[in-house]
Amino acid sequence: MSTNEHQFLLKALEEGLRLDGRKPMQMRPLNIEVGPDYGQMLVTLGDAKVVVRISSEIVTPYEDRPFEGIFQVSSELDGMGHPSFNEASHRQEEEVMLSRLIEKAIRRSNALDLESLCIIAGQKCWSVRADVHIIDYDGNMTDIVCIGVIAGLLHFKKPDISIRNGTVILHDMSEREPVPLSVLHIPICVTFQIYSSGSMEDNVKGDGREFVIVDATLKEEALTQGTITLTLNSNKELCQMSKSGGINLEVDEILSLTNEAQIIVDDFTKYIKDTIKKDEELRVNPLQKELQVVNSRE
Repeated sequence: MSTNEHQFLLKALEEGLRLDGRKPMQMRPLNIEVGPDYGQMLVTLGDAKVVVRISSEIVTPYEDRPFEGIFQVSSELDGMGHPSFNEASHRQEEEVMLSRLIEKAIRRSNALDLESLCIIAGQKCWSVRADVHIIDYDGNMTDIVCIGVIAGLLHFKKPDISIRNGTVILHDMSEREPVPLSVLHIPICVTFQIYSSGSMEDNVKGDGREFVIVDATLKEEALTQGTITLTLNSNKELCQMSKSGGINLEVDEILSLTNEAQIIVDDFTKYIKDTIKKDEELRVNPLQKELQVVNSRE
């Protein structure tokens, strides 16, 4: 990015203007497409696009957690999503940070009931895995991945099982109705980018004027001087807060951002639930789903 473009974008953001016409606290349009298999999601946020696939298998639980199942997030970033991901060191660092942040948002907030994944204590449990693939990267990767993973978990169903003489029997989905996961609440990440009109010295002294936007695009992210990610649910519970960058935020500023994030979380939670409910209704009536596909082609 050239110096002139950098200064132009920063000045526009300072005046509350964005290249795509959004307001500072306005998210890009969210769209979720449900795949043919349980737990498959194609999530689009503006020009950013990710594919999430939830899978499960029966494994041995961790020794220090014999009564719990396992949940893991695996993120895959490559040059198809953005040319910068061709660099191995940069890609691996981003993959690890993203996976940890999403795992923390879901697992440590007890959104996914890990105890319900236990089959035989200390011997057998379900291991649930979320595979994330970035197709198009245009900023705000954390939020779109979080939405995809939690939507996938809500939609996913694992095969039913029975236990006979200590042996776990896995039933085919055509034989028995598959079982949904126990998701206790829906945490959603909302990421804000922080900017300052002052120099680094002014920021340290607190003399610079800060301004904040939500759901930054790739170009807007390139200008950021700080990031704060708030993870909330519709119960108005703050599940996680992660901040990076050197710009300070006062307590009242964080509270204000939390209120803004809550509005977004409530809106997205309703959209996720409505999308999954609609897909469930279509699966009950396959003929209606076929007609919908035909109509969309026409």
